[in-house]
Amino acid sequence: MKSTDPEGAIAEFLAIPSLEDEKADWGFKGLKQAIKLEFRLGLYDKALEHYTELLTYVKSVTRNYSEKSLTNMLDFVEKESESTEAQRCLEKFYSLTLECFQSTNNERLWLKTNIKLAKLQLDRKDYLAVTKKLRELQRACQKEDGSDDPSKGTYSLEIYALEIQMYSETRNNKQLKVLYQKALKVRSAVPHPKIMGIIRECGGKMHMSEENWKDAQSDFFESFRNYDEAGDLHRIQVLKYLLLTTMLMKSDINPFDSQEIKPYRNDARIAAMTNLVDAYQRDDMHQYAKVLRENQDILADPFIAENIDEVTRNMRTKAVVKLIAPYTRMKSAWIARQLNISDAEVQDILGFLIVDGKIRGKIDQQAGTLEIESNADAERVRALNTWSTALSTLYATIFNEDGFKSTDHQSPDDGLPGNAMYSLDGRPRGLGAAGSRKHKGKGFYNMLT
Repeated sequence: MKSTDPEGAIAEFLAIPSLEDEKADWGFKGLKQAIKLEFRLGLYDKALEHYTELLTYVKSVTRNYSEKSLTNMLDFVEKESESTEAQRCLEKFYSLTLECFQSTNNERLWLKTNIKLAKLQLDRKDYLAVTKKLRELQRACQKEDGSDDPSKGTYSLEIYALEIQMYSETRNNKQLKVLYQKALKVRSAVPHPKIMGIIRECGGKMHMSEENWKDAQSDFFESFRNYDEAGDLHRIQVLKYLLLTTMLMKSDINPFDSQEIKPYRNDARIAAMTNLVDAYQRDDMHQYAKVLRENQDILADPFIAENIDEVTRNMRTKAVVKLIAPYTRMKSAWIARQLNISDAEVQDILGFLIVDGKIRGKIDQQAGTLEIESNADAERVRALNTWSTALSTLYATIFNEDGFKSTDHQSPDDGLPGNAMYSLDGRPRGLGAAGSRKHKGKGFYNMLT
């Protein structure tokens, strides 16, 4: 009947309380079902009227049952609040709940409801109201001396997560960094994985703004793992951020080699980002540009749109270096045509490469040319000079004015002094023909051996 005739079902549910002599469980259950159907049908005024009546049953049912039922009711209303009118009604639900439980001293539900209200205000980007609400919540989670109450550690962490989100959205990195480090040091809580996913995601974005790619990658991985554990669909978006940081790190490591990420390798929701990473790691500029051109939905996320330009610039820089490697002189217009980018961007990249010392060359902006300064000739001349010096030193060491100097002593049978000098034809100096015949060639041979 709830699905076929919801209006009739509402009337039946609302009739249950009148059947009881006093407020009890069945009347409470009937009102719950009626409120859910009314909210789903857009009957917000009726839903608020009957929710106010439902709150009068709080003291007529057990505390745990009422708290659990109302928490589930607020969760249901929050999920169904897609329109602006529904969100206004949701805020009134929160206000009514807070008024009720403030009078009953149910601090736990008061904290839960206030955290939900702060989240709603954050979604509306009402940062002033969020700040006031967070300060109120922080005081409720502190001891009298101002230190955090360990017994409320889980709530404190949820409050930190909301404040971190606010600072992340408002780009207040100074406060974000302090609060992020403080949140990671909380040890007195067993937080829901989604809360840690939010904190780590905001930490990753903070590191990205500081161009700290390594820590950003680490935080996005932890965020993805926590969202995945919580079964939250936001894990897909965070996985895209993780792939983005892989490219910014200029890493050749495939992120899908990780055990946690491997199941998402062929997920259609991240296919475009996967193809981008593949093209980037293969230095395929044309494939990279094609993927980006055919998947403009990638840029729908403001965070990706803000950081993808840095990846594209790195990609184009690598492509320019690879393209100009074989040449010593070329026109920038030719480079622009090869890479399908503007001439001005080519000159900008070339200027960066020259300043950074990655290429040695000069740009003639008037002629639109790049001339590479080659070191090959200078190195060849230096090598020849070194060789020539070495040969000169060797010559000076071996040769003496007009011949070789032998250090070998002759035997007494030769009848010659031990340190006799020989001319280049092998004849001893100052000897006759006989001496010449007897020792012909001996001095040169001895010198060489």
